[in-house]
Amino acid sequence: MSVTREDVAKIAALARIRMDEGELDRMVPELNGILAWVEQLDEVDTGDIQPMTAVIENHLRLRDDVVDADPLTAGGKRDAVLANAPAAEHGFFGVPKVIE
Repeated sequence: MSVTREDVAKIAALARIRMDEGELDRMVPELNGILAWVEQLDEVDTGDIQPMTAVIENHLRLRDDVVDADPLTAGGKRDAVLANAPAAEHGFFGVPKVIE
């Protein structure tokens, strides 16, 4: 596949990038080089390769979702927390409405 000057101009227009004549001429070999590199990658035989998301096998470390038994960090303190709020509404922090 080869990119022409007209292709570069159309891509630039679609991306709303203003390019002068010299920039268009410089981008043609750049884009053709990128496409040649991608075509070279396509030549690699990957038929026996399993799809993967990372080079190293990665597992998430999960913890149990339980309420802490420590009375200082345990839940159930909504009223005490909301006592510090400048505005509390229906058990939640009240914030001013912002509309642009």
